[in-house]
Amino acid sequence: MQEMNQDRLSRVKSILITLPKPETEKSPYFDLAKKYNLKVDFRSFIHVEGVPARDFRKDKINLAEYTAVIFSSRNAVDHYFRIGEEMRYDVPADLKYFCISESTALYLQKYIQYRKRKIFFGKQTASDLAEVLKKHTTEKFLYPCSDVATEDTMNFLQKNGYNVTPAVLFKTVVSDLSDLADVFYDIIGFFSPSSIQSLYINFPDFKQNKTRIAAFGLNTQKAITDAELIVDIAAPNPESPSMIMAIENYIKKSNK
Repeated sequence: MQEMNQDRLSRVKSILITLPKPETEKSPYFDLAKKYNLKVDFRSFIHVEGVPARDFRKDKINLAEYTAVIFSSRNAVDHYFRIGEEMRYDVPADLKYFCISESTALYLQKYIQYRKRKIFFGKQTASDLAEVLKKHTTEKFLYPCSDVATEDTMNFLQKNGYNVTPAVLFKTVVSDLSDLADVFYDIIGFFSPSSIQSLYINFPDFKQNKTRIAAFGLNTQKAITDAELIVDIAAPNPESPSMIMAIENYIKKSNK
């Protein structure tokens, strides 16, 4: 676990989470705000745009050729069914779905009758699906992804000899953050390297000063240190497996 920089430890009154605002009031971030009397705002530094069917056709991927689909996110689910509709492709009832997590698998209910389909899921990574995938080595897999998809899933599948084709169905785009130019937050929470990139595209002269930066994941932490910024709050770690826990543990020390 990263050592806490005591020199930068000061009271926290406001937090910006670089994710879309939760759709319900049940988010633990709202509980945190109420518990410590904090201002907690949400603003996605990046957003997703679908690849139009006309552009997808240039990749010459025939959806009907694939017997199984591997989903690593809800975005992948949304854009797979979107592109299918745009291309007038009727998703067959016997298509097999392999999902990185149970929450992604359950999200399929938005598009299909869950109980009547062949759906498999892991805990959080492609390797969690290893035992299930071993029983389906003859499948021809499609892997819907973004233009900046992490290589972990593809590397795992290819390394283990699966017949898998990546399909870029959506792109990660930098959001316009110009309205935040003169807004200050005590903590900014980042969840991806792309959000760090967005920060500097929007604010090339950004100076961290007294702003504490929270980072989730090693890749995000590396992007922050590569930008010569300080990671004040790192997650996950043995004491704080989630970002919300890491931030709260920090606040317990800073707001004594």
